[in-house]
Amino acid sequence: MAEPARDDTGGGESTFTVLVAAFANLGIAVAKAVAGVISGSSAMLSEAAHSVADTVTEVLLLASLKRSGRPADEDHPLGHGPERYIWALLAAVATFVGGAVFSLYDGVHTLTHGEEPGDPLVAYLVLAVAFLLEGYSLRTGLRQARGEARRYRVSFGRYLRRTPDTAVKAVVMEDSAALAGLLLAAGGLLGGQLTGSGVWDGVASLCIGALLLYVAWVLGRSNAEFLIGRPLPRSVRERIRAELVAVEHIEAVLELTTLLQGPREALVAAKVDFRDVATAAQIEWASERAEQRLREAFPMIRRVYLDPTPGFAQRRSEGLNPWP
Repeated sequence: MAEPARDDTGGGESTFTVLVAAFANLGIAVAKAVAGVISGSSAMLSEAAHSVADTVTEVLLLASLKRSGRPADEDHPLGHGPERYIWALLAAVATFVGGAVFSLYDGVHTLTHGEEPGDPLVAYLVLAVAFLLEGYSLRTGLRQARGEARRYRVSFGRYLRRTPDTAVKAVVMEDSAALAGLLLAAGGLLGGQLTGSGVWDGVASLCIGALLLYVAWVLGRSNAEFLIGRPLPRSVRERIRAELVAVEHIEAVLELTTLLQGPREALVAAKVDFRDVATAAQIEWASERAEQRLREAFPMIRRVYLDPTPGFAQRRSEGLNPWP
């Protein structure tokens, strides 16, 4: 990704996006469950489980946004930013357990035991309403994601793959999967209605389960990467090096470590070679200017730690390992 954007959106936009998705999914889940019982459709019941899982996911994402936004304290000197990814990972697990497992089980059960199709009219009506509500929720998520992509000056696809705001990523992916799941459920209902066979409905349920498995895997892997630790993009790291070297009395950046701690929060630590003739006061002020330059160029950088380290030539002259 390119240069980080200015932190002018905060977490409010992400919270609104998640709230819209949560309320939409809660209402849809109840309607789908009722329609599934009336129509006897396995795919509709799978879609109800899908919406329940999505609702639980949104609740967990809201918890992640609230808890990760707490300020640093004595017990948590680096803040609570990474807690966002713990809750988001649990949300991915909820998608897997609550949606995918149930859908796969229900599909297999329908194929092996059959089902008695009921009146599909209610199911079609619920699917139509759900499609509109899911579409509105997806539109809200896409609008935020596209706006962020423009700020970062990257394509929408690349932003969605690499964004540290996994809450928005989860909403976009889950709502996209929800729309695809609604189409699959409608196809299962229509196939069963035309042929009188429950096989279509069972296959649709299996496809919904497979779709949810994929979404859960992608979101789980993305959050795990951030929990393990992901650096800032290479282009940003190069600019950070350039900003540091541009400061008077700094000769070179020997080692640079960056860490994303949240969507708009990053840490920078560097081993820096200062001029050998620089005084202690000059090194102190150079460090202050370096931190100021980084914060101005990249507002998402919240913490900067510089370690004065002898350069390669000086270490060789002292008989030390030239690689710090």
